[in-house]
Amino acid sequence: MLDSIYKFFTSVRLAVVLLALGLILVFWGTIAQVKLGLYIAQDEFFRSLFIYWKPNGSTLRIPIFPGGYLVGGLLLINLFAAHLRYYKSGFKRLGIAMIHLGVVMLLLGQLATDMFSVESRMKIREGASSNYSESDGRWELAIIDASSEKDDGVVAIPADLLMKNRELAHPDMPFKLRSVKYHINSALSETNETSAYELVKAENYTGREVWWSALPKETRMNFRDIPSGVVELVGPTGESRAVLVSGYLSRPFTVTAGGRELQLMLRPQRYYKPYRLHLIDFRFDRYAGTEKAKNFSSRVRLERAETGENREVTIRMNEPLRYDGKTFFQSSWDEKDEKGTVLQVVDNPGWLTPYFACVLVSFGMTWQFLVHLIGFAAKRKTT
Repeated sequence: MLDSIYKFFTSVRLAVVLLALGLILVFWGTIAQVKLGLYIAQDEFFRSLFIYWKPNGSTLRIPIFPGGYLVGGLLLINLFAAHLRYYKSGFKRLGIAMIHLGVVMLLLGQLATDMFSVESRMKIREGASSNYSESDGRWELAIIDASSEKDDGVVAIPADLLMKNRELAHPDMPFKLRSVKYHINSALSETNETSAYELVKAENYTGREVWWSALPKETRMNFRDIPSGVVELVGPTGESRAVLVSGYLSRPFTVTAGGRELQLMLRPQRYYKPYRLHLIDFRFDRYAGTEKAKNFSSRVRLERAETGENREVTIRMNEPLRYDGKTFFQSSWDEKDEKGTVLQVVDNPGWLTPYFACVLVSFGMTWQFLVHLIGFAAKRKTT
């Protein structure tokens, strides 16, 4: 029994089948992006064990095809098992070991990227600076204490916790926070547009009516979910007040509690940096006679007080800034007046893995080629 299982996982047929399934998966997932959008297609096809079919009007999820994690995991097991079964140590087979190790690094590197990489955006206007970037899809409820002369005190609650309708507490909050209702994607209106809209009952909208409605999760590129929620602030003696928080609201709601003035704001999740980028100049070049972008770049000053670092660097298309384990790409610009830049910030701890893997595979293939070439030449010489 165990011998049969061992032979199955070390067979060349399994490797061929998995590679074929991988090709189908890539083709199918690419086509599905047209309907589902990039991010949902990635989650359902490549970041899953199975692809599920959901019958209309049912909550059933029926697995119909292996997902990217399953295909990649089995391929990794097959590679390791086959190497242990067939590999024989020696000078002549060293190249095969390097090729196998390179492929393993590629698979593990992709897994590390899926699990640990974080993408965000940093928006800076000319003459201004920033020490944080913002997530495209993750949100947080920030309780801000601006009473300090130096830095604001902030308690940031991940928006995922607001969906669980439970009571939340923190030592720096003079109240407990209870989520009443939360919509991952929403619409706000000052009129009751359709029967799907519901009147918001919240303290910060007493005296005027605001209506809201839940919307389906956004799947289109260049669009994102805008969440809204109603939370209750529960004081030490049990008194409560309902507050509307929403990604549509640009101004925070100010509340007095525990002798302090606190601001509540639902905002994109922030990733603070121990340094600042100051935008000196943003340039936008077009092809002559057209509105098509030829090149756009940002000249920034990198300032880090703890190390005394203060230098200028230019970030261009295809010329990112790599610093502190993060990569800053020139992504977009402020379309209102072209006086601001948008940098895509990628924190990927496994970004070097594909380079090492490709170098290792190249060395392995070169090694095997030279070993066979030298052996062939030696045989011809003796004959």
